[in-house]
Amino acid sequence: MAEIKVPFHRAAITKDEENAVLDVLRSGWLTTGHYALEFEKKFSAAVSGYDEKKGRAPVISLAVNSNTSGMILAMEACGVKEGTAVITTPYTFVSTAACARHLNADVFFADIEKDTYSIDVDKIEELLKKDTEGRIRAIVPVHIAGNICNMKRIMELAKKYSTPQKKIYVIEDAAHSFPSPTSLGYAGTIGDAGVFSFYVTKTITTAEGGMVCTRDPELAKRMTVMRMHGMDRTTWDRYTSPRASWEYDIIAPGYKFNLPDVLAAIGCCQVDRAQLFYEQRKRIVEKYNKAFGELDFIKLPPDGEGNAWHLYLMRIVPEKLKITREEFAKKMQEAGLGISVHFIPIFHFTYWKELYPDFTAQNFPNAEKQYCTTISIPLFPDMTDEQAQLVIDTVIKIGKENHA
Repeated sequence: MAEIKVPFHRAAITKDEENAVLDVLRSGWLTTGHYALEFEKKFSAAVSGYDEKKGRAPVISLAVNSNTSGMILAMEACGVKEGTAVITTPYTFVSTAACARHLNADVFFADIEKDTYSIDVDKIEELLKKDTEGRIRAIVPVHIAGNICNMKRIMELAKKYSTPQKKIYVIEDAAHSFPSPTSLGYAGTIGDAGVFSFYVTKTITTAEGGMVCTRDPELAKRMTVMRMHGMDRTTWDRYTSPRASWEYDIIAPGYKFNLPDVLAAIGCCQVDRAQLFYEQRKRIVEKYNKAFGELDFIKLPPDGEGNAWHLYLMRIVPEKLKITREEFAKKMQEAGLGISVHFIPIFHFTYWKELYPDFTAQNFPNAEKQYCTTISIPLFPDMTDEQAQLVIDTVIKIGKENHA
């Protein structure tokens, strides 16, 4: 295996994070407590910039141990269960759809747009029109690589096809989109809920973790209860209030989805530098775009309003090359570059093919084409100019040596 000269990602960790974690370890309180509450407050402030001007209710943020946990909480609170269905894209990490299956709901898939990675809103409406039984309970758009979906139209569709008896919710899979000013939807809304990820490769990290956000107090109340065993009191409240810690009730069969303070302490430091991280990534993106923009064998990533630039999805032009995407990617790895593919469409996986026999690549041509031509190349805040140049030089060299 080739020596890694440029990693795919490296988290930007400083003495601040180290000291915060040590503070937690020395405090004697390691689970969800003061730091988790502080992280929630900081995150709400970071994503609520529009609220005061627009007169909207404030964002309520709930720290969880993964984006997946947050998606399950949001779907459950919105009534996703057996007999219902959600709409999402096949071009996403598998957990987006798997969360609905954990709740025994079905998943209806809409292809992505021809020239982007975002879910096609026209395909969403086709599925809504076909839903004569009224099974669809939620639309789950995914902001791939930090590029924001057409939330204005998605929100309009949800409202159009809702009825007094059945509301269609919008739950944003915003795992890639912090700190986009529009990552909570068009004009600063978040639909009914938005769920973020702080996995180690994301725009900010807690090593593992996530945040589920909403402006709906009832959804927040339900998710708070379900986040911790269906208990009517949080652990922090049980052990810091005068009321006896063992005085609680279980009001639902909840989950164990809380974020411990050891990880939340890292998040408190990271969220303060989120904008700096964005600016550092954007600087690398500009170098890539300038270098690749005139190459006929490379197509630049889509770049819409509010793009958080979590990933740089470099697209090859097959007709201009004598090698496939797989061969191009292998040559990059052999040159010492850490690369990845975002994403393998869900219809390629055994479980989903067995669950839905008609769920095939032929029915989702745009997702399949993007998958077959996309390579995610290194992009992280602490990336040096020398590392970026090595990526650029390697891509150009491979392309020119294998040009059709």
